[in-house]
Amino acid sequence: MIDVAVIGAGPAGMAAATEAAQRGASVVVFDESPAPGGQVYRAPPAGYAMPADPDRLEGDALRAALAASGAVVKTGHRVWGVGGGPLVPLGEDAAPFRIDALAPDGSNSVTEARALVLATGTHERIIPFPGWTLPGVLGLAAATILLKANGVLPGRRVVVAGAGPLLYAVAAKVAKAGATVAAVVDLAATSEWLAALPALMARPDLLTRGAAWRASLTLKGVPILPAHRIVAAEGDKVLRRVRVAPLGGGEERVIDCDALTIGHGLVPATEATRAFRAAHRYEATAGGWVPVLDEDRRTSIARLYACGDGSGVRGAAAAPASGRLAALAALRDLGLIDSTTHATARSAPAANFARAARAGGAMARMMALRPALVAAIPPDTIICRCEGVTRAQIEAAVTDGATAMNQVKQFTRCGMGPCQGRMCGEAAAELVAAKVGGREKAGFATGRVPLRPVAMDALLGDFDYADIPVPRPAPI
Repeated sequence: MIDVAVIGAGPAGMAAATEAAQRGASVVVFDESPAPGGQVYRAPPAGYAMPADPDRLEGDALRAALAASGAVVKTGHRVWGVGGGPLVPLGEDAAPFRIDALAPDGSNSVTEARALVLATGTHERIIPFPGWTLPGVLGLAAATILLKANGVLPGRRVVVAGAGPLLYAVAAKVAKAGATVAAVVDLAATSEWLAALPALMARPDLLTRGAAWRASLTLKGVPILPAHRIVAAEGDKVLRRVRVAPLGGGEERVIDCDALTIGHGLVPATEATRAFRAAHRYEATAGGWVPVLDEDRRTSIARLYACGDGSGVRGAAAAPASGRLAALAALRDLGLIDSTTHATARSAPAANFARAARAGGAMARMMALRPALVAAIPPDTIICRCEGVTRAQIEAAVTDGATAMNQVKQFTRCGMGPCQGRMCGEAAAELVAAKVGGREKAGFATGRVPLRPVAMDALLGDFDYADIPVPRPAPI
């Protein structure tokens, strides 16, 4: 059995694993990607030369520290199951946590750990609109993966739309890579960006980076449309154009394009904390439902910790500090460091987190879900792509008595496909909330194992039909 398991090797997970391992704990960190880094610090494939940028350099530093720490890094491992752990305060008989993960060769690995740190990151929020399922429409995060991992353009004439700093990061990278950015369609008004400036001054390096992205687009003559939204994506089997309009209503314009990269913010990936039935609260300006944490990243479940954007969106700059806080709390709770060492060690990451989270919080507020976007979805628009469920069907389910997300899921199959609600959950929950009186009343779908899609043969292993016991005939 190991001391600390970490799920997720983004900036928070790398920092947590490094901190724990450097202080003598046995540590295993899991990540589905082929290399540590997460979304922001994603590493290019081995042997693939990519130009260095600030994100790449920061990611390389975290990767180097992790590699030197002695932690066991299991990349290419898809964690699909979590279980065990205590539902009572730590004691001699506290059960270990169990982590099930699919290895790159398809085999299932089982790890037991005395403490579990969740650094699961986020998934992208996309509020549906007519045509959002057309080929050529993809998320901002997907465009980032294409550009960072392989230097692949999402298209030749690209509209970049949505909210938050990733909007300008993607647009600048697309333009630098040689594509035409037909327009940047920003949900935020110019006044919202100006209001965020005082908080952003807490991290002048990030502010400077963002200003450089914006300036590069202006120099290239890219149209920037503040306080606008995508009304529809149109085309004959593939994307040909988008219709854009001001948020407050007004004349629509048509922009020809062959790719639309869009993202309406980030949502904490809380599947694991929900599976553990940890306490959660709804905080729109942190991305949605987040686990209830103390100042050291402890959840309501003993020896279970959450850090990084998976515990509330505060940005990549704040994530490493939150990971270190979680690791130090785990070491203290396991008795591997004493209270004096813990108090001394936590002071620096606590201060760093507070400073970075101020800027990150301002950006998270810019990316908060905008109910007006959901209200504008036409009734026949598909919300759940996996199961083909429309807005009208979700609202009909509420009318028929489904007053919470678990019931809507049962009534409509919304969220029961391969994405497990990651794509449709936010829009569906907002539609339900509008009918029942808020997101707290609508709740969230219960987290269940498998946490990620898993092939049945991987779960069955060597089990065969012949292994099913056949009962003997009952005596007459």
